[in-house]
Amino acid sequence: MSNKILIVDDQYGIRILLNEVFQKEGYTTFQAANGVQALDVVQKHLPDLVLLDMKIPGMDGIEILKRIKAINQDIRVIIMTAYGELDMIQETKELGAIMHFAKPFDIDELRAAVKKHLPIIT
Repeated sequence: MSNKILIVDDQYGIRILLNEVFQKEGYTTFQAANGVQALDVVQKHLPDLVLLDMKIPGMDGIEILKRIKAINQDIRVIIMTAYGELDMIQETKELGAIMHFAKPFDIDELRAAVKKHLPIIT
């Protein structure tokens, strides 16, 4: 049984890229384009880790993070943002995010961070 990663980003290209990268690494991946889809996946599949974009139309990343943690406090969340608002990044840490990456991120650094926080089960 492989570890499960949920990729939440409204940008299709980023979701596809991250999906391919982490499937090749051996993870089971899920994708969501918005908060409603993300919370549906969290409830149905209980991912081990969520890669969460902050700026999503409708429900923003802070609200999604709060709701993920309300469903299961143990789900690890890595924040991705193209915006460097330090107050928002601080708030995500207080809400339980384990780290953040600024877009455009280095895919190898993101892969290493995921591997560190979610070792691949073989």
